[in-house]
Amino acid sequence: MGVFVFLPLVLPLTALPIARLAGQHLHPRSTTRLLTALAVVLGVCSTLCLALLMVVGTAQLPGNPLPDGWSDPEVRAAVPIAEVAGSAAIAALAAVLAACGIELRRHYRVRFRTHQALDGLPSGTELAVLPDDSPYAYAVPGLPARPGRPARPGRIAVSRGMLHSLDSDERRALLAHERAHLAERHHRYQLAVRLAGCANPLLLPLRTAVAFSAERWADEEAARTVGDRRLTARAVGKAALVSRPAPSPLLAGFAAPEPGPVPRRVAALLGPAPTARSWPPALTPAGLAALVAAAGTAASALSSLNAAVALFLVLKAATPL
Repeated sequence: MGVFVFLPLVLPLTALPIARLAGQHLHPRSTTRLLTALAVVLGVCSTLCLALLMVVGTAQLPGNPLPDGWSDPEVRAAVPIAEVAGSAAIAALAAVLAACGIELRRHYRVRFRTHQALDGLPSGTELAVLPDDSPYAYAVPGLPARPGRPARPGRIAVSRGMLHSLDSDERRALLAHERAHLAERHHRYQLAVRLAGCANPLLLPLRTAVAFSAERWADEEAARTVGDRRLTARAVGKAALVSRPAPSPLLAGFAAPEPGPVPRRVAALLGPAPTARSWPPALTPAGLAALVAAAGTAASALSSLNAAVALFLVLKAATPL
């Protein structure tokens, strides 16, 4: 194993440049998928690293339930500073699992409670118009069926105030945007990146990048559906001037009044449609950043695999049959 077992803990740094540059040369759809894939792989490798360190650290603790052979000097030498690193990994892995559990619970609780709040509105339709003069709109992902609870399809929640703030064409752009969130299951990408951030704090910047690229993806789908990029830009800009945030950051709002992302979205819609490529050109800063991120992700995966195989072989040799 050696020091290579620690690499997955720091290699997420290689994904930060592409998180900032991917949107310059990639379609938002490709940006969302690329950043999510990087975050998931790096997060899994980081968690596996902590698990391997925990095994070695636990083997050094007195009274551990593991076989005596696991405390063999060969096991002790498998990871530098085994006692310190292993003991710290126990606490770190517990924190990671707790954070992921809290994030998952929060995600599904918000979805369930939002559906409960919409139950009083007419069912059987995708659109749920709330009798509220405060302007807002957001997509509510569906819920799978469970014992005693039928499946609930995804819905679009729009306040009366938002509908009154937009004209008929702008309302078409709004609904197309929210339908894109539901159809492309953007909540899954955002949940995956949020869990990766729980696994390793170095991945937290990818949360913001994926949230923005998902909004841009929905903007492009809306522009394609209504056939007018300027109309979609006008709808996004007007909604941002009057709207309030969604009740939870887990729900994709149409145009939350944030000073940074909305002007960038409007500017992108006023420009030409992005090229549908899955990888940025090599001779660009984004292309170089993508290569660095890919190399870092591959190195993280190989380091994790190498450490796992090495520890398995050492423990297998040290454990009596």
